[in-house]
This record gives sequence, C-alpha cells and structure tokens, in this order.
Amino acid sequence: MKKKISLPVQILIALAAGIAVGLACLAFAGGPEFTTNYLKPFGDIFVNLLKFIVVPVVLLSMIDGILSMDDMKKVGAVGWKTVAYFLVTTAIACVIGLAFANIFNAAGLFPKLALEDGAVWEKATSANFMDTLKGIFPDNMWASFHSANMLQVIVIALLLGGSIMAAKEKGRLCRDFVSSAYAVIEKLMGFIISLSPIGVFTMMAWVVATQGPKILGSLTLVLLCAYLGYIVHAVLVYSMSAKVFAGMSPLKFFKAAFPAMMFAFTSTSSAATLPVSKECADELGAEDDISSFVLPLGSTINMDGTAIYQCVATIFLASCAGVNLSIGQMVTIVVTATLASIGTAGVSGAGMIMLAMVLTAMGIDVNLIMIIYGVDRLFDMGRTCLNVTGDIACSVCVTKWEGGRKTAVKGKRK
Repeated sequence: MKKKISLPVQILIALAAGIAVGLACLAFAGGPEFTTNYLKPFGDIFVNLLKFIVVPVVLLSMIDGILSMDDMKKVGAVGWKTVAYFLVTTAIACVIGLAFANIFNAAGLFPKLALEDGAVWEKATSANFMDTLKGIFPDNMWASFHSANMLQVIVIALLLGGSIMAAKEKGRLCRDFVSSAYAVIEKLMGFIISLSPIGVFTMMAWVVATQGPKILGSLTLVLLCAYLGYIVHAVLVYSMSAKVFAGMSPLKFFKAAFPAMMFAFTSTSSAATLPVSKECADELGAEDDISSFVLPLGSTINMDGTAIYQCVATIFLASCAGVNLSIGQMVTIVVTATLASIGTAGVSGAGMIMLAMVLTAMGIDVNLIMIIYGVDRLFDMGRTCLNVTGDIACSVCVTKWEGGRKTAVKGKRK
C-alpha cells in the first residue's frame, strides 16, 4: 500500500509546479493572459472558500476558547497568571513583528505589484480613536457577520462566551452547541485546507506569469523578516522573562529548552511536542502540577509565533497591494491578533485562516494570501518553535510566582 503524500509536501510540490508553469508562460505570447483567464479562477474559488469559513471559525473558536477557561477558577491564580503572561507576550510579539516589517518595507524590500485585473486599493487613512473604539462594538450582530467586521466578531464572541460561562448550568445547551458546531467547522476547515495545493498551484502560476521572477526574491525577504522577529522575541521576551522572574541565565534556558524547540521546529505541532516540552520544563525547575497545566493550555492559546507571522505577512501583502497602513490600523492589527490568540489552535493551517481574518479587518484583498501561502510551511516551523519556547518560559515564570521550590536548573535527565 502506497504511503499518502502529506499535505505540506503536496503544497510544496504545487508551489514548485506553479512557479515552473508561471515561468514557462512568460516565454509564450499570451501566456500571462492564459493564467489570468483559466488558472486564476480556480485560485479565486479556493480563496472564496477561505473567506466563507473565516467568520464561523473566529466566532466559534473564540467562544470555545473562552468556555475552556471556565475551569480557571478551580486553579485560581495559576490560571490567570498563565493567561496574562500569554496575552502580554502576544501583544509584544505583534509590536516586534510590525517593527521589523515596517523596517523592511521602508527600506523598499517589499514589492508593490502591478496587478493585472485592474483592482485598485485606496490608501489607508488614520481614523479618530474614539470613532475607531465606537466602531468595535456592533449594533447588529448579523450585519457584523455579513460585512466580516472581524473586530466586531471578536467582541461578539467575547460577549457570548462570557455570558454562556456566567449562565452556568442554564447555559449548558449553548455550551454543548458551541462545542458541537466548532467540531463541525473544524472538519469543514480541514476539507477546505486540503484543497490548498490547487489554490497554491493556480495562484502562484498566475503571480509569477504576471509579475515575473522578482516576486520569488520578495518571498525570501519576508521569510527573513519573520525569522528575525522570531529570534528577537525568543531572546528579548522569553529568555529575559526567565532571567528576571526566575533568576535563570538565557544560556541555561535555551540549552535546556533546545530539544523541545527542535522537535517543534521539525514537527510544526505544539501538541505533538508536549511530552518533550514537559521534560524540558521540569529540567528547568517548573513544578510538575504547574507545567502540566501551563503547557497544554499554551499549546492552545499561546500564539506569539503566529502573531509575528500575521503582522509581517499583513505588512508585506499590504505593500504588494499598494496599501499604506496607518498607525491606528497597525494598533488594530495588534489588538486583533492578541484577542484572536484566545482560541485559534486545533487544525493544521489555522494560521492561514487567522491571517485571512487580519487581512479582512484591514480591508486588504484576501486573494493576495496565496502569494505567501505556498511557503507557509517554512513560516510554520519557526512560529511553532517560538510558541513552544514561550510555553516553557511561562511554566518556569509561573512556578517562581507561585513560590515554587525548584528554581535552579536540575541535572541531566535520567
């Protein structure tokens, strides 16, 4: 029985094939028009499916994530200190990602595409802060869903999730409905993501045929930008928090966490890395009961790597579209990505769904997501590694805050 080719490998094959077809079309008169008329529509269908799934995924995943925090009252301070650590570091990750992306963009390293289909984007303008704040809160739930106003969808999810939790036993039916509906949406999302090789092939062939090989160099630069953000965040935020709060040197922290970091880098799964993360956290002095709580929760809600990726990718794709994002809109990216970290894990490829959410919130054409999605696996390796590193750092810090006895790095594992 032949072994089935994994989805990441299928996507890489589709990426290579799309680039090859796009370059080949450049050699023929009418080649770019062929990709526009006969290949791009299939990519558009895939992007339409992404747009279709974004609102229900964000709504249900966030409500489900909020409801999963109901047990935090049982674990008391440990639970809320953990969530606070994750949310604060995610916000910092967004700022780091935006900083590097804007530096690269200001240096002219991100391209502006000459799009063939005549699409025109207006330059972003600054909005009055109070008007922006007022606009976050919806006056019509269905209108928010229809317009895909993602900040309003997040607020709706927070309000509904908190209300269901407050209703306790009387809200049991709603709780069960959310859990069941989210399971269905996860299956649907998995099906849509399984179609991504088709979308990657058709859209990359179109992009390369219409823009030329220069776009490939731009993808290398955006990867470099994201990995610089990953490295800086790991050093400045995670190792420094371990140093400041747990009295642990950065060298000792990274040395002990290295096995989990490498496993996460190659597997691109925080959940699969949990056993290794647990061993590394214990070696760093984390209390067993604290690491047993923090690490699984972190694999669900700690999205620092994804936050950096979303910020870098958004600035890159905004540049491609000729959109200049204002300071106010960049703050909106930080708020959106941080709040979305409450419940976005679960299905492989969820990072792309959340990127589509951020692009929608910024008014950037979601079709552009296919420019970057072909190399998403390379982004995913770094962001998963960063997420796991943050989970371990959090377990060490929370142990110290809770007055844990083990504050020094233990000896070699047995």
